[in-house]
Amino acid sequence: MKDTTQPVPEEAGTLTAGGAIFSRLKALGVDYVFTNSGTDFPPIIEGLAEADAKGIDLPRALVIPHEHAAMGMAHGYYLMTGRAQSVMLHTNVGLANGAIGAINAACEHIPMLLMSGRTPVTEKDRLGARTVPIAWGQEMRDQTALVRESCKWDYELRFPEQIGEVLDRAAAIANSTPKGPVYLSLPREVLCEEIDESVIAGPPSMTPVTGAPNPADIARAADLLAGAEKPLIISQRGVGDADSFAAFADWVQDWGIGVCSWWATHLSISTEHPCHIGPNPKRHLEEADVVLVIDSLAPWWPDEHPVPADTKVIHIGPDPLFSRFPVRNFRADIAIAGESRLTIPALIAAMEGLPRNDESIRTRRRALEEASTGTRKGMRWYAASRNGIGITKEWFSTRLGKALEPHTSSVFSELGTMLGMLSRTEHKSWFQEPHSGGLGWSFPTALGAQLAEPDRVCVATMGDGSYMFANPTVCHQIAEALELPVLVIVLNNEEWGAVRKSVTDLYPRGHAARANRMPLTALAPSPDFTLTAQASRAWTKKITRADEVDEALAEALNVVTQERRQVLLEVKTLPGF
Repeated sequence: MKDTTQPVPEEAGTLTAGGAIFSRLKALGVDYVFTNSGTDFPPIIEGLAEADAKGIDLPRALVIPHEHAAMGMAHGYYLMTGRAQSVMLHTNVGLANGAIGAINAACEHIPMLLMSGRTPVTEKDRLGARTVPIAWGQEMRDQTALVRESCKWDYELRFPEQIGEVLDRAAAIANSTPKGPVYLSLPREVLCEEIDESVIAGPPSMTPVTGAPNPADIARAADLLAGAEKPLIISQRGVGDADSFAAFADWVQDWGIGVCSWWATHLSISTEHPCHIGPNPKRHLEEADVVLVIDSLAPWWPDEHPVPADTKVIHIGPDPLFSRFPVRNFRADIAIAGESRLTIPALIAAMEGLPRNDESIRTRRRALEEASTGTRKGMRWYAASRNGIGITKEWFSTRLGKALEPHTSSVFSELGTMLGMLSRTEHKSWFQEPHSGGLGWSFPTALGAQLAEPDRVCVATMGDGSYMFANPTVCHQIAEALELPVLVIVLNNEEWGAVRKSVTDLYPRGHAARANRMPLTALAPSPDFTLTAQASRAWTKKITRADEVDEALAEALNVVTQERRQVLLEVKTLPGF
């Protein structure tokens, strides 16, 4: 039999291609590679050991026991740092498990360098050729098809000397406006070859394209907003970085413009700001003469929120027309492409010095403040009034917001707590599940955020169904292994609450809405989720009564911040909410 084993290379100046990938990722600013390894990984693992023996500085490779968790962690790390990370998975089966994470990342314009091995092409006589039956069973005609619609770019590595240039291109495209995932397939035979270290030396050969607004379109938008009598802003995905977040709050206050957070996945403005009118645009949209839509995939519900025919609509964002989606027909009289951290300040600057009716703005500002205060009071009264029949998600949200006030925190809510009921005031303090709906997002994303900012309180709030989708055994193992003190809150109503709501919205007087037990929604009997967390030594507590909530939250936050341990709270909530 032919000997296909590879001697450990001794020559200076060479690296296995598998190790060279990590060296180049380091040069591209990648801190972590979230990995789930398989039989395609021997040259990767050998390369890591070789680089370590040679003292080569590499990104930290983390063992993540499920691919969905790896994708979520890369997502969360980017939300905190603004730096794209890498995920490396196992052939087609690993890529399939990571596909939901790719869908979520693409929907939210989250850049990441996604890679997976490719089953060996050769059956014999070459280092890296097939050795076990799964090398035949995992072969696909088009492995990339699993994620192609979610990736901006894809390629299969053909030769080891391509590594530097190909990764440079991948990173540049991922980080270009609009940002998103890219995918690289890695055949095992290619990774087994050696390359000269000079191939991966030096700075990146390609830089990302940063989209900035067209000044003429900014000027037109500024004129419309300055002259509007009843302007309205709808913003879903934030308004850029910390500086633009602060500038935006001052600007809408100065001009007296209401801001609606309809299905917001990122915080654009403090929930307590006098110009924040809450989550429902209906009444304000009916009266608006100019609407500014900021990075919003679906800024309103077309059947429920009619827009007057003479209202001017301005869309701004990295991709204001959301070209990835075949059907999205919201009117756009002006569409301005660019990163929000550049577009928002440009619009603010363009409105400086424009004619304005200060008396009209003061009147508008007073009306907005009254409406904002009334909305907050109404929402929180509603939450408290219904709590008499049991713990609701609405009421629990108000108590969590209160408990988090002393802390720098981020809440990652997936069909869990509710913005507005939950007070959020700071940049990066609120993230909701992507509109793509790939469940199991909240927990691993909070883990990635905690990894990026160890001193931040990272809270994952989710329904019981979302918790099960998150592969909780895996996520708790990661939290313990990496010492990530996340606070996980499972709001357990023993059902698919989102499915129930969808049914009752569509058929409010239908048979399903009137049924004692709605078909295809029940998740009873519920597992004891605290036992899942306890298997990884988490601090846990069950909450069944409203009078237990405040004390339990205080205890949980003390464990997270002082003992630096992960926590799971299981909260029994009412069905249907």
